[in-house]
Amino acid sequence: MKLKIAILGTRGIPNHYGGFEHISEYVSEGLVKRGHSVTVYNSHNHPYQQNSWNGVKIKHCYDPEYLIGSAGQFVYDLNCLLDARKSNFDVVLIMGYTSSSVWGKLYPQKSTIITNMDGLEWKRSKYVAPVQQFLKYAEKLAVKYSKYYISDSMVIKSYLAEKYNINSKYIPYGADLFSEQEREQVDTCEALKEYYFLLMARMEPENNIETILEGFNNSSSAKKFKVLGDTGNRFGKFITHKFKNDDRIEFKGAIFDTAKVRALQNNSYLYFHGHSVGGTNPSLLEAMASEALIAAHNNPFNKSVLNCDAFYFSNAGEVRTIVETVQRQDTEKTMVSNNLHKIKYQFNWEKIIDQYEAFILESHYNSNYAGVVCY
Repeated sequence: MKLKIAILGTRGIPNHYGGFEHISEYVSEGLVKRGHSVTVYNSHNHPYQQNSWNGVKIKHCYDPEYLIGSAGQFVYDLNCLLDARKSNFDVVLIMGYTSSSVWGKLYPQKSTIITNMDGLEWKRSKYVAPVQQFLKYAEKLAVKYSKYYISDSMVIKSYLAEKYNINSKYIPYGADLFSEQEREQVDTCEALKEYYFLLMARMEPENNIETILEGFNNSSSAKKFKVLGDTGNRFGKFITHKFKNDDRIEFKGAIFDTAKVRALQNNSYLYFHGHSVGGTNPSLLEAMASEALIAAHNNPFNKSVLNCDAFYFSNAGEVRTIVETVQRQDTEKTMVSNNLHKIKYQFNWEKIIDQYEAFILESHYNSNYAGVVCY
């Protein structure tokens, strides 16, 4: 069965923004290769302005976020939904619910609606209390107006089952294996694994950047610590000011060259992953695929992916201990190898696209044909 599928809820493809754009890029292209007709909705001011990409149809909709800020996301999602209502899609896959579920009554009635339920957005500390309450409300609306659900983490799947008594389909993100071409992107002066620690994240409190750098700042390490991420927001400015006197800490800014980032991950002595909210984080999977040795914040999301194959920390003191004691011996090499095995056989893009296709086909069949008796 070949279906007409739409993907909504992202700024668009190819990916220039984040996790949902990342997975939409891979899934849309993969579904086209499997014979389906796929349309991805893009913001009108997305850097890519063509009407198709690798066989995927691109539909540009007006997005006023650049004029009015975050409220523009709601207008953009409304514009996408109004267009999708006219297009007779078999399946509409909605990536996230933050600004789309408020329009739930406008979801295309004849389409099978599947929502990827995102990662407990209301827990993010960057949001003030009223916004957190709204996000809880938006989550309820997404459950109400969608018929089928995807969770990118087993933690999210368990939460949805307990909170709403729904059975969501667990499908994680994926990552590509580290290539020789990416390995060549590192400068020779950065290629020694004993040279630097590494952190890559958005400058937000829930990513535990302050905790990680506090622990390193208090350590006796002679190594450098490279921080990748845009420090232009309020928290980023706070962090750079707080640690400006530690010349071991280097704020490198945002790097959008994927090959460069992955080469830096591969060649780091230890990669710190501080994310504490969300599902299966793409940057964590990329670090695993890049064969980095990982120290992660101790929470269920990270542990469900890494299991025993990482060092864990909950506070600055534990970060300091890891920094001062970590080795690159056989045990650590086994941790790296185990994580690479997970990428090959659990978080493999082809397998994940197969899972998306199977779930989309099953959901569409159950919506339209299950229970139908033919005479």
